[in-house]
Amino acid sequence: MLLSLSIWIPIVGGAIVLATSRASSVATTRWLALLFAIAGFAVTIPLYVGFDTTTAALQFVENVPWIERFHINYYLGVDGISVWFVLLNSFTTILAISAGWVSIEKYRAQYFAAFLVMSGLINGSFAAADSILFYFFFEAMLIPMYLIIGVWGGPNRLYAAIKFFLYTLLGSLLMLIALLYLYNVAGGTFTISDFHRVPLGQTPQILLFIAFFMAFAVKVPMWPIHTWLPDAHVEAPTGGSVVLAAITLKVGAYGFLRFILPIVPDASHLLAPAVIVLSLIAIVYIGFVAMVQPDMKKLVAYSSISHMGFVTLGFFIFVGPQGSVLGVEGGLLQMISHGFVSAAMFLCIGVMYDRLHTRNIADYGGLVNVMPKFAALMMLFSMANAGLPGTSGFVGEFAIFLATVKQGMFWTAATATIALLLSAAYTLWLYKRVIFGDIVHDRVRDMPDLTRREFWLLVLVALCVLGMGVYPAPFTDVMHKSVEALITHVSHSKL
Repeated sequence: MLLSLSIWIPIVGGAIVLATSRASSVATTRWLALLFAIAGFAVTIPLYVGFDTTTAALQFVENVPWIERFHINYYLGVDGISVWFVLLNSFTTILAISAGWVSIEKYRAQYFAAFLVMSGLINGSFAAADSILFYFFFEAMLIPMYLIIGVWGGPNRLYAAIKFFLYTLLGSLLMLIALLYLYNVAGGTFTISDFHRVPLGQTPQILLFIAFFMAFAVKVPMWPIHTWLPDAHVEAPTGGSVVLAAITLKVGAYGFLRFILPIVPDASHLLAPAVIVLSLIAIVYIGFVAMVQPDMKKLVAYSSISHMGFVTLGFFIFVGPQGSVLGVEGGLLQMISHGFVSAAMFLCIGVMYDRLHTRNIADYGGLVNVMPKFAALMMLFSMANAGLPGTSGFVGEFAIFLATVKQGMFWTAATATIALLLSAAYTLWLYKRVIFGDIVHDRVRDMPDLTRREFWLLVLVALCVLGMGVYPAPFTDVMHKSVEALITHVSHSKL
């Protein structure tokens, strides 16, 4: 019941916000949307509190027939891999709605409703244990994000929205073909766990790997199919960028663990070197691309692609038939940390944009003189983005580096460490040009410091960044058994 509530409270809340918009004041619409976002997050907390860390089995299971003729079920459940992302998504929705509290001036009810509906759909993706149910949520979440970019975005919003929609839709169609094939060979079931046990030859595994890989790699996104993300980030409103970076990208990476590795383990072993090469290109090359960006949003967007390269690197560290538990756990930690840090960076950019209405780095400078509280908090998030020990940004990357070295892949780890230097370079250079120095633009001199709402919003995220960086055990304890079971499953051939 908890998983259904986490899905349908935001969706029904979005419908209520829309239905009452004409009779409600602006303040009522805002508070009603925030109330449903908080309620959606509140029902996910028992998922963590009541989670049994001693088993890898699905928990909080709900399974009722949906389309009985084709054995499609409304089948929900979470394990240690997925449960944290349900919480992260519901938490991020609160941030996104708060980010548009003042800055959104047209179609406010529709804006808040889109985020609430998308929150429920994303939770459905992480909780679905039936592949068609997953596909439904995976595809449906495109619609509200398309509207958020296309209606409330920047001058080139239609181009960015259509590009985002087409890239992700085309990849998803290949996944649908793969699911139909698996349905046939699995004896007429769409249950994901049944797909995990289906014996498959090498050629079918390779073809299925390619189909699933295209669907999920676009979503991550991996190089070279990443070009939609910078455009989407630049044009999206602040809340859209927050959700896109913090949680939407994670659905793609989650697909690697839920579908690719357990369904086609032999193809995963065979093609792991290619995925590692693509990950290293994303980590290093995209880091260099980020350094030359004049637009703050585009810089952080490319930074996201580089950091997500660590995730896929951790997932595909194989030596012989055995994967790396530490590598997968490091990838999951990196996903959660990136959710906090990227959300914080886009919130900070939104704070500046709301005051000056420009994202160009050259238009700022000397903000510490007029916005000291903002400067202090942005410093923390910049350090986390650069992977400073004691922040969440360090935990996942360190685990991935350690796993890579333990697997005997020293030069792979050495190549990936270049990204740490690049990340520090472009993040600190951004911070220096925006925050430090003398005020050279008169408009900057009139910028007020954080409002009470903005301050506590950023402080909330800062506590998450520091808490995870200092004490990551609550995260690793939950995911460990499920990751162990996954790696054990992947180590057995299906040939």
